[in-house]
Amino acid sequence: MIESSGLSKTYGKAPAAVEAVRGLTFTVAPGQIVGLLGPNGAGKSTTMRLLTTLLRPTSGTATVAGRDLLADPEGVRRRIGYVAQGGSTPYGQPLLEELELQAMLYGMSRPEARRRVAEVLDLFEVADLAARSGETLSGGQRRRFDLALGLLHRPPVVFLDEPTAGLDPGARAEVWDLVRTLRGEHGVTVVLSTHYLDEAEALCDRLLVIDRGRLAGDGSPGDLRERVPGGAADLEEVFRWLTGRPASEEQPAPKALV
Repeated sequence: MIESSGLSKTYGKAPAAVEAVRGLTFTVAPGQIVGLLGPNGAGKSTTMRLLTTLLRPTSGTATVAGRDLLADPEGVRRRIGYVAQGGSTPYGQPLLEELELQAMLYGMSRPEARRRVAEVLDLFEVADLAARSGETLSGGQRRRFDLALGLLHRPPVVFLDEPTAGLDPGARAEVWDLVRTLRGEHGVTVVLSTHYLDEAEALCDRLLVIDRGRLAGDGSPGDLRERVPGGAADLEEVFRWLTGRPASEEQPAPKALV
């Protein structure tokens, strides 16, 4: 579903150039939940913005859902959903109207838009909130509408940039369940970035550990633990072994999540 070869992004010019992403090469199979894991400034969000055509690579190539990132960025956009860290749920207008408008912007007729909006409202269990505007919702409710907006056009791939940042444990667990549903019942490939080690362990089939713009590790949580000499009890040990950084540099995760 995703093939990246030597993907790089440099800001500025020498001698002050900053290499945010350095030669990332990896593939993502259809139906996987893949996590981008790393500390602040590691290059996770830049990688996601490259793969969603929001940034142009300095070098390297990639295909997403069968479309070339450089030769056919519009084709990529038509085949992906993107839920930004800051969210996209609007304030000041009924969310039902916004969803129907967005559906029509994807080329659906008004009747088609209404049918599709009804489907996603049911999927994310927010039909009873559709007459409200974003400022009246809790963080978890807003995140459900963010996901609804990103899935309106039935993309085979969805990118989630820190989807549970700032949410309480209950809301985080709800988002986890929704992500699992997208993959399990709808076959959507999910790429998400996260700071939370427990989230990466519980939710992701596979992890791409990014450090200082480079790919430091690639594998399932279990595979990565086994690669640590002597084995690792958890991802905190894996993170320290791969990056040389203490796990304390990661954001602490809320407790009591399963």
